[in-house]
Parts: sequence; C-alpha cells; structure tokens
Amino acid sequence: MNIDLGKLIYPLFVKKGRYLREEIVSMPGVYRFSPDMLLDQVLCLQKLGLKHILLFGVPDKKDWDGKLAYADKNIVAEAVGLLKKSFPEIIVITDVCLCSYTSHGHCGVIKDKRKGIDNKATLSSLCRIALSHAASGADYVAPSAMAENQVRAIRKALDRKGYKKTKILGYSVKFASNFYGPFRDIANSSPRFGDRSTYQLDYTDRENALKEIKDDIEEGADIIMVKPGLGYLDVVEEAKRKFKHPLAVYNVSGEYSMVKKGAQSSLWKEKDMVFEIISSIKRAGADFIITYHAKDIARWLNN
Repeated sequence: MNIDLGKLIYPLFVKKGRYLREEIVSMPGVYRFSPDMLLDQVLCLQKLGLKHILLFGVPDKKDWDGKLAYADKNIVAEAVGLLKKSFPEIIVITDVCLCSYTSHGHCGVIKDKRKGIDNKATLSSLCRIALSHAASGADYVAPSAMAENQVRAIRKALDRKGYKKTKILGYSVKFASNFYGPFRDIANSSPRFGDRSTYQLDYTDRENALKEIKDDIEEGADIIMVKPGLGYLDVVEEAKRKFKHPLAVYNVSGEYSMVKKGAQSSLWKEKDMVFEIISSIKRAGADFIITYHAKDIARWLNN
C-alpha cells in the first residue's frame, strides 16, 4: 500500500520534569515525555521519515480556569521552543484546548455550572494559548475546544500580533465519541461533572458536521479535521468531495487501543490491521492522518 510518511502526524505528550518517560497502560507504546526526552523521541521520528507531530501538554497542576495552559513558560511552549531549535524542519502542531488544564475537565471556561461553557471567556483563553505556542515557534495551532468561532478568533489574534505565518488546523468536526477514553487517561482530562455533548457534536448528526466544516473554512482554517476516523468515513468522504479543502482525520486513542489489545490477544496481526485501517481512511479522502500508529507504520515501511 502506498502510504506517504510525510502525510502522517504523530501525537506526542509532554509533561514537566527531566528524564521522564511514562508509559500509558491503556495505550501500549504511548508515553508521556519530559521535554529533554521528547527531543530524543523526535530525533527517532525524524530518522524514520516522519515530519509532523501534534503536541499535547500534560500539566503538573490544574485550576478551575486552566490558566497554566497559557502561563509564561507553559509546558507546550517550552517544548515547542526546544523542538524548533533542535529540529527546525519538523512541523510542530500544537493542541489548543483547556480540558487537560482545568480542574473540572471541560474544554472551556465555566463561570456558572448551571450555564455551562462561557464562550466569550473561552475564546479569550484559547487565543492566549495559541499566541503562546506561536511565539515559541509552532507551525500550526489546532483549536480543539469546539468553541463557537474559535478559528476566526484565533486567526485574528495571530494576525494582530504578527504571526500571520502560523497556520491553523481546525478540529472542525469533533464528535462526542466513546473512542476518546484512553486519551483522557493520558491527560487526566475526564470531565468531573456532566459530559461534553453540549459542545461536541452528536455522532448521528452528519448535516451539522458538514456545516461546522464550512464554518471553519470560512473562518480561516488551513486544514480541516474529522475526529474520530473509522466511524465517520462517510463524513470524511463527503467533506472532501464537497469542500476540496486540505483534510486531516484523527485515528483516535480508542481505535488505536482496540488494535493493540486485539493483537496482544492474537485476534489479528497488528500490521495487517493497521494497514487496512489507514488505507480505508486515506481512500475516504484524508490528506493527513493523525495516528498513534505512525511510528510503527514508519518502521514497517522502512523494513
């Protein structure tokens, strides 16, 4: 199968500390790295031919408003600076959200539990996060909070501060999915009350998903995204056919874990299953595929 390693995006998780390499039980082969260890990991990826990473921060503290996400020398900004200094040719994409940083685990600012997410305050925080990442050298910022008008607000903020070359990968379609469980284990980001169905998309609502994509394109997203992947290939195919815009698909943590666990139980051959999945996502119309399998795929192809 013809897989372009230059179109695979590998997610990485960075956490404060030194010599830190914490494996995630629910995600075999996936780790939290301290910035120094992250450099070794990216060197490995570069040697394998992988050119894109998507960086998530795992803070050592949380507060109600998630202020560490945009604090001076926040963990993602620190890591981006180190990575771009050592590997200027690596394309660094940063996740822009609050869920890992808030003590309540939701993706935005909550001033009143009864009213839920405060969109205006959330947009302000997301812009501050994006600016801190751009200032450190991020090539793309990727707002994932599903806040209304998040792409437009971030684009304006970046342009106003002189970061016109920083691009935006929009989490245009982020369904309220059951496939995110292992990720929430990595980032300790499960909501402490309620759920995210009030701002993530109903997984049965194809029409609204396409509307969200259209909105993100009009707001200035350089790349649009559909997340998760496998259950929504009809949306991927329709998005590519209708909009003809650069399109990423996120092959998410739950999809990854099922393949790994099944392979460990000898239910299938991991390599064959991964290639089948990636082929189906690519065939549906994905230009870029965000996947935790990227490193394994690169090793298999190089061998």
